[in-house]
Amino acid sequence: MHSAEQPDISCVIPLYNEAESLPELHAWIDRVLAGRRFEVIYVDDGSKDGSWESIEKLHADHPQQVIGIRFARNYGKSAALQTGFARARGRIVVTLDADLQDSPDEIPRLEQRILDEGLDLISGWKQKRHDPLSKTLPTKLYNWATRAVSGIHLHDFNCGIKAYRLEVVKAIEVQGEMHRYIPILAKNAGFSRIGEQVVEHRARKFGTSKFGMERFLNGFLDLLTISFMSRFARKPMHLFGALGLAMFFLSAVGVGALIINKGISMAAGDPGRNITEISTFYISLTGMVLGGLFFATGFLAEMVSRTDVRRTSYLVSASLGSAQISDE
Repeated sequence: MHSAEQPDISCVIPLYNEAESLPELHAWIDRVLAGRRFEVIYVDDGSKDGSWESIEKLHADHPQQVIGIRFARNYGKSAALQTGFARARGRIVVTLDADLQDSPDEIPRLEQRILDEGLDLISGWKQKRHDPLSKTLPTKLYNWATRAVSGIHLHDFNCGIKAYRLEVVKAIEVQGEMHRYIPILAKNAGFSRIGEQVVEHRARKFGTSKFGMERFLNGFLDLLTISFMSRFARKPMHLFGALGLAMFFLSAVGVGALIINKGISMAAGDPGRNITEISTFYISLTGMVLGGLFFATGFLAEMVSRTDVRRTSYLVSASLGSAQISDE
């Protein structure tokens, strides 16, 4: 494959401590895509085993196909995907996990469906899973909540194998733990033609799962974040401004009612209690102050949202392949 030619397919593979799987995985991809123009981008997310050495060997054996990126420390799967997406050049970009649980045999079908059906993104669905109940049960709950919040009817949002048009991965930014919600990010960016495909899920052959309950909890917190961002990222004043105005207005009405009531009482010759002795007065004043703060927050958030600057920056300690990485 000549470096100047655009590949048909880019495989982006984030990995952490998967040295044993890589030779078999690459041989499998090479067999499936034999005769095609393709590239495989391995992003080593700060592995502490021999993963980078395995990538170096793969690059030495396949210098025109293998691109290696090594993070100086562990940033997480979202960072690895974002960096891989930035390097990808293929017309179709496919993501796979490096643990051999995703089958590269799915790649041609995913590519063909995107081309034939005009889809922007296809997400895999591991209908039959080879995972313990401690992982499958939280996953079902997570997928249900994500469907309810996003309105995107996918069975398996977090499936590692997905396929995209190149313009999709260039338009989205994957931060934090947002790799679970890439279909939502794509929809928010204007790519709403999202499909699903049942894919094979294989039992783990090497190593151990990186799944933990803290990732499950983080997933739901990120779901709340992306739900908020989906609705108000470009118009924060619609939330904070409206909330601030409502709070200020209702509190002002409360203060006004107290003043009018005091005036009526004094006109009737009954001075009654001083307004400052009534707890409702202080509650209303607090509401007015908070309302003003919410409104000001809306203005500030609106100003920040106008600066559409990508902030992701990861320290890359080594790189293999023809394309160069910017330090930004």
